[in-house]
Amino acid sequence: MTPEQLRDALRGHRLVAIVRGRAPDAALRTVVTLVECGVRLVEVSLSTPDAVAVIARARGEVGTACVLGAGTVLEPGDVRPVADAGGAYVVTPAHTGAEAVAHELGLPVLAGAFTPSEILAAHESGAAAVKLFPASLHGPAYLRALRDPLPHVPLVPVGGVDADAAHAYLEAGAVAVGVGSPLVGDAASGGSLDDLRKRAAVFLAATERR
Repeated sequence: MTPEQLRDALRGHRLVAIVRGRAPDAALRTVVTLVECGVRLVEVSLSTPDAVAVIARARGEVGTACVLGAGTVLEPGDVRPVADAGGAYVVTPAHTGAEAVAHELGLPVLAGAFTPSEILAAHESGAAAVKLFPASLHGPAYLRALRDPLPHVPLVPVGGVDADAAHAYLEAGAVAVGVGSPLVGDAASGGSLDDLRKRAAVFLAATERR
């Protein structure tokens, strides 16, 4: 996947599900369930036990129905295992040494940043899009303010994004939103998949174009 293809996927689908949990099998079931519900961008956090194996197993089950990547990528040594497992992109919470390795391996990066200087630096370093994190600190109004001086930078707010906020961020100019616990809940730690399906329906409705 190229950076342009990731940007197109973000603009097209507008919702990135962030799977983080305590149980690898439950995390796998969560990914598969989200894809069955219609979520087309999923990030498996490397803070999940055996996350790389979860990515590999999920890739085998969902095939090309989902753009599957890895999140919380902190170390340069994290990147190649993700690529070997079939991960299509990496997500960082901030500027990390993993970004350069991802670029070398041809994996697009959704790079974490918060201030205007950090956002511009991430964009200029080759990030496919910039993860605005933690977005909840200032909310949609902050993203809207950033769009004036930085209209060319694709922004994906992450952190505390509920369904109402998701719609507000997209209206404010985000290309997509990244959603963890408000969407996934405890499913990746063994919680109810039926409840996950209900939350997925709510978020898909909140992020669809109107």
